[in-house]
Amino acid sequence: MFGRIERDGRAALVLTALLALPACAGRPSGVLLPIADAGAVPGTSRVDMLVATTRKSAADKGVLFSGERGEAVTYTDLAVSIPPDATRQPGSVQWPKSVPGNPATDFVALRADPVERSKVATWTGRSVRRGAKRHALVFVHGFNNKFEDAVFRFAQIVHDSGAEVAPVLFTWPSRGSVLAYGYDRESTNFSRNALETLLRDLARDPNVGEITVLAHSMGNWLALESLRQMAIRDKRVAPKIRNVILAAPDVDMDLARAAFHDMGKDRPRLTLMVSGDDQALAVSRLVWGDSVRLGAIDPAAEPYRSELERENVAVLNLSTMKSDDALNHGKFASGEVVALLGRRLADGQPISDGQIGIGDRLVSTAAGAASTVATGAALAVAAPVALVDPQTRETYGEHLSNMGSGLRDTVGSTVDLAGAPVRALGGSGR
Repeated sequence: MFGRIERDGRAALVLTALLALPACAGRPSGVLLPIADAGAVPGTSRVDMLVATTRKSAADKGVLFSGERGEAVTYTDLAVSIPPDATRQPGSVQWPKSVPGNPATDFVALRADPVERSKVATWTGRSVRRGAKRHALVFVHGFNNKFEDAVFRFAQIVHDSGAEVAPVLFTWPSRGSVLAYGYDRESTNFSRNALETLLRDLARDPNVGEITVLAHSMGNWLALESLRQMAIRDKRVAPKIRNVILAAPDVDMDLARAAFHDMGKDRPRLTLMVSGDDQALAVSRLVWGDSVRLGAIDPAAEPYRSELERENVAVLNLSTMKSDDALNHGKFASGEVVALLGRRLADGQPISDGQIGIGDRLVSTAAGAASTVATGAALAVAAPVALVDPQTRETYGEHLSNMGSGLRDTVGSTVDLAGAPVRALGGSGR
């Protein structure tokens, strides 16, 4: 009885702290409405990318695509202006405080033009660098990403990496809420065929010589499933797909094993980025019933060490690095990490601790927000996340009211799942 009262008290403290926070204006809507060319602003940089999406088109031209599922794959030729390096830290995305944004200080869109699938080769013909590799980088984002989140983050990764690649973003229907894990998870399954088709089209494109796939968090499930499907259909993964980088995969370990097996011996070179101090992924494991998540394993411990060696999976163990993020949640695209990736991709060298020797000096990537299997558990997990995430606060109240009078009991019984993030916020979670 006392334990139940204590849990209820902890839940009440979390919710009280959340609701007592001052209102936050958050980011403005419509930040992707193209502005006049930013070339007049000295020092700005430009990233031109091809975007393929299974999202539903939005009526607002500054939003472009919603978090809902579309009826077909849509392609867009999109350009992003990045403010001068002197005004930003590598690894950061500087969001406009109002629309239109200021190219001198903000990430802004310069162009967003529809492209027919049949014209994608025309885009690659313009965009692929005419070096020996003719390299395309395909990025698959993770859980809790709105369309503009994925666009600006990928632009930052490409710019800060310095990699000479043709950037291709595949963005799937995520509602951009920490409380929509179930919907997002099913959206990755919804998008498997579309990503497989995109990768096959790029592999057949004579303009493209080599492809790297970079996936983050839940996007790893989508990437592994699409590559697995390709291997089953075509008897192997397309040879042009040379590298697949699995950054903090929120993927069940057993499912990852099956995907590696089904891709066959001729699969791409796999690199796993893991972080044992990812608080959100620790919660994800608890909510999934203690299912081991691939992104949180200790690659030096058995049986994982022998298994990774047997499967020829390179590893970057980023667990010991400190983070400015209390939840170890948003450091995947740090300037140091993406610069490293850019150099290694350019050199054609493996990306692993053994080759680089600086794994312990790199910052870690988080797995996205904690997974949930029920709304009550979602609220328990989301409460501490919302303390530091204005976007979560925007949707938390609606979900809270929908729960009704049973919320206290549900959260009281599951709030222990949120202990790690709460301790992280308090500075004593290690």
